[in-house]
Amino acid sequence: MGLDSSAVAASCAIVENGKVLSRAADHTKTTHSQVLMPLVESVLDSAGLTLNDIDGFAVSHGPGSFTGLRIGVSAVKGMAYASHKPVCGVSTLLALAYSCIGRDCIAAPVMDARRGEVYNALFDIKGDEITRLTEDRAISLDQLKSELEQYSGREVVVFGDCIDLPDCKSERLCLAECVCMVADEFVSAKELMPIYIRKPQAQREREERLCKPNKKSLK
Repeated sequence: MGLDSSAVAASCAIVENGKVLSRAADHTKTTHSQVLMPLVESVLDSAGLTLNDIDGFAVSHGPGSFTGLRIGVSAVKGMAYASHKPVCGVSTLLALAYSCIGRDCIAAPVMDARRGEVYNALFDIKGDEITRLTEDRAISLDQLKSELEQYSGREVVVFGDCIDLPDCKSERLCLAECVCMVADEFVSAKELMPIYIRKPQAQREREERLCKPNKKSLK
């Protein structure tokens, strides 16, 4: 079973031997904590399965919304503890890139990281093979545009959160099934943690306040 709650949409899917048995997604802006478990129940009912029938759980553990990632990871950890099954944390960007499988292209998934940046990684896709070209990172749009210029001889597919890039397609589909497809290294529920590319906004703002000089002390 795979879950994704890294952005506005939330999704859940069950995959067996590369075949999607059931999938469900919620594209509203409802809090993920309210929709994830109903999605889990929906895909289980659709597949005629119970939680104990699931062999393992996969979840997009970053990058993405700090709150969304925590909710998704917590949901998977809870189900894994309850059913004594292993878990796998998957790069959100790798899961997005998997949606281009079967093509010959450079996949450039993007997610809005705010503050003038995007979360991004580049992948070389040839048929069923995906080769990672960069690590997951937060970079400016200008940096990304500059990097993509070196691949002018290849088809470059830019997709994900709609941003100010040429031919950028807003596309997330049911990302949970892609999370299942790329899951590889399973660990115990205790070891699963969200992966944050940047510090949470609250922490950044606190550090900025602490770095500002105390005007009273300067008098």
